[in-house]
Amino acid sequence: MKATVIRTFGVTDVFESAELAKPEVKAGHVLVKVAASSVNTIDMMIREMGEALPFHPPLPGVLGMDFAGTIDAVGAGVTEYAVGDEVYGCAGGLGELQGSLAEYMVADIDLIAHKPTNLSMREAAALPLVGITAYEGLARAGITAGQKVLVHGGAGGVGHVALQLARHFGTEVYATGAAGEQTDLITALGATAIDFKSESVADYVEKYTSGAGFDVILDSVGGANLNNSIEAAKLNGQIATTLAMHEQDLTMAHMKGLSLHVVFMLLPMIYNVGRAEHGKILKALAKIVEAGALKPVLDVEAFSLEEAGKAHDRLASGQAMGKVVVSL
Repeated sequence: MKATVIRTFGVTDVFESAELAKPEVKAGHVLVKVAASSVNTIDMMIREMGEALPFHPPLPGVLGMDFAGTIDAVGAGVTEYAVGDEVYGCAGGLGELQGSLAEYMVADIDLIAHKPTNLSMREAAALPLVGITAYEGLARAGITAGQKVLVHGGAGGVGHVALQLARHFGTEVYATGAAGEQTDLITALGATAIDFKSESVADYVEKYTSGAGFDVILDSVGGANLNNSIEAAKLNGQIATTLAMHEQDLTMAHMKGLSLHVVFMLLPMIYNVGRAEHGKILKALAKIVEAGALKPVLDVEAFSLEEAGKAHDRLASGQAMGKVVVSL
């Protein structure tokens, strides 16, 4: 089968085309003919950092976590899926799990679901990692109808999905972004856009919550931005973040009685613990998509399997609006 592999870790010119043996299906898994794969920040981190990450793939490796495609074969014990079914998921690209930048990949049935019927393969491939992350973050923060929810990075991969999910759950949604294309996208997706460069946290907390603070904050920026989340949260509020790998003074979090949830959605894949929860979330997301309440946004640039390096460059450039997708 055709694949794009890396034989060393580093910059994007490490990608090269290769012919690999078609993988064989095993019990509890399906063999998927991949139609599309999307690029996530974690894919770039693995490609760049390699052995510094404990879950890096062995070399030569096939990267790519997200995918959408058609089932080519089913393993022993699989009853929910059949050959020809269209599926999507996040099931490879780290450790011993072959990634989706190949014509075929084997996927654990706990990490997949039937593809939403109203999405193209490219759109479906854009959703799993960011969708699971956003869903898990909002769920762990205890989101309920009527709350005021703030999404930091509302035009990003996780952020643009999170604000749509928050609207679906019946909340009043606000999201930060840079003035222009980002705030335009946030507004188009139904949230109140906040230009973080021109409005201070104190200003928009006063403007939109009368100074009380937001009930739930989904911080897809993380890092030093956690200070903004802590400032913007109400007393006993909830913050979910996708990036907490830095030193953080929690004094104000303590003084406000905040709860902080760190979402690292790769854990079930890395440790093979709780994988079925990802399948459940993907099924829930498919229903939300089919109800018309969620649609992933794709970047205008399109890439082929042979252009995986260019796809990584596009995401790294910061110029992409929406998810970067590779089509096979």
